[in-house]
Amino acid sequence: MKKLSHIQNWIFDLDNTLYRGDVDFFGQIDRKMTDFVSRYLQLQPVKARAVQKEYLAEYGTTLSGLMAVHGMDPAEFLDYVHDVDLSALAPNPALRAAIKALPGRKFIFTNGSRAHAKNIASHINLWDLFNGSFGVDDVDYIPKPQRSPYVKFCDSFDINPQTAVMFEDSLRNLKVPKEMGMATVLVTSGEDWSHEPEAARPAGTSTKADWVDYITDDLPSWLVDYK
Repeated sequence: MKKLSHIQNWIFDLDNTLYRGDVDFFGQIDRKMTDFVSRYLQLQPVKARAVQKEYLAEYGTTLSGLMAVHGMDPAEFLDYVHDVDLSALAPNPALRAAIKALPGRKFIFTNGSRAHAKNIASHINLWDLFNGSFGVDDVDYIPKPQRSPYVKFCDSFDINPQTAVMFEDSLRNLKVPKEMGMATVLVTSGEDWSHEPEAARPAGTSTKADWVDYITDDLPSWLVDYK
């Protein structure tokens, strides 16, 4: 297990990480993706959902699959799927206090857009705590878990991976950070993700992997007690 007294850079995924995965919110985005794929490819919803999940598993995101296979312009997709009702999300004062108290710099690194990150983090009263935010539109729409977005993220904010820790709800999205030298924390919840492709499920079928240093289902408490 890594000791974290050396950490100077705290990197957080957004969806299902800075808010709990078992809050009834991300399902909205998921359903809007299905609707977009159905309209864009002129498929019945059941077939569209199958294609959506196939692209998620193979390309890292549904968006990347649509771009790679169909040459789709990403802007319309991102604008549509991120236009959601935020009422299910509430600020978590304990999480805010815990992030604020962390030593060093804090960042958001998401496979969503930078506008989505700002919208969500502002709504849950965390946005002002971060030194920077990085979305898939900052890396030519190449998503985690591919290596290049992590490298570009670190280069953009002058981060030495050896001084960083990454928080993610996706098991596969922590493998590259671990290989780069980051500490890794898998954030889990009680949500049933069995409807997602096994390789791409938040927290995975198993929460154990060689590249995961820590696991928590209570991020605020973990951030207070990590020392």
